[in-house]
Amino acid sequence: MKNQTAVTGLHHITAIASDPRQNLDFYTRVLGLRFVKKSVNQDDPGTYHLYYGDYDASPGTILTFFPWAGLRRGRPGTGQAYATAFSVPASSLAFWKARFEQLNVDHNSIEKRFGDEVIAFGDPDGLRLELVATREPDARPATPSKDVPAAYAIRGFHSSTLALSNARATAAVLTENMGYTLVASDGHRTRYAAGEGGPGTYVDLLTDPELPRGLSGAGTIHHVAFRVPNDATEVAAREQLLAAGLSVSPVIDRAYFKSIYYREPAGVLFEIATDGPGFAIDETLEELGTKLGLPPHLEIHRAQIEAALPKLD
Repeated sequence: MKNQTAVTGLHHITAIASDPRQNLDFYTRVLGLRFVKKSVNQDDPGTYHLYYGDYDASPGTILTFFPWAGLRRGRPGTGQAYATAFSVPASSLAFWKARFEQLNVDHNSIEKRFGDEVIAFGDPDGLRLELVATREPDARPATPSKDVPAAYAIRGFHSSTLALSNARATAAVLTENMGYTLVASDGHRTRYAAGEGGPGTYVDLLTDPELPRGLSGAGTIHHVAFRVPNDATEVAAREQLLAAGLSVSPVIDRAYFKSIYYREPAGVLFEIATDGPGFAIDETLEELGTKLGLPPHLEIHRAQIEAALPKLD
């Protein structure tokens, strides 16, 4: 993929949680995201895979979770995807700060980053999240929510921050093998963009020496997925990553998209996922998130899987 790539930005980000009901309440009620898919971890079908995003379940808006009940908390730090930032309209952080205070959501003060206002906060498991009130255009529509007015609502991802003890090798993979471009740097943080840039395309590399080594567990990120348009561009991406010396999985059919996986030099798990076929292949757009979606090879076990999963109502 050197000098040319089909990666267009972030596709989805998957994190680890503990209580699935608490997770569902926080992301739908507190943040106003749509519950777009209730599925299972295909490698552990006794565990949910919960998806949240915009109304259309668009790539670039989807935050997903593997919730293992009672799982101990992890520790965000180096060697991990450290923080997930959402794009919100400029001048909307006063609303969110007041909302976090009203709902007792742990949050920091508003800060400046590359000219934008940012507020960091945590979900019930301590997952590090951020809202970026960006000055850049973001034409993605707000998700309809009875709790969050459209003028302040999340539009989708803004960026993913990777925490690293040394960013050189990771930066090389982004720029030489994934088509990213260096666009800004300030102190310990360096920003890279895919394609034309803008919200939803950014990856920040953070090399703050005060950060501890990350530990996996509830409240940490499992992997970061990047977008490609179709099957052909994914196969081409895999071939070029292999040629660069990275260890890449075969193409895996995840029903809603096809994926390849590899670890960048610092150990963060990357995925490249196709934009299609999308989440409406087994539910209508209006029905998204209302029934348990299973890939074809698990459909014959539906009764056993549904009986073992905790109720989310």
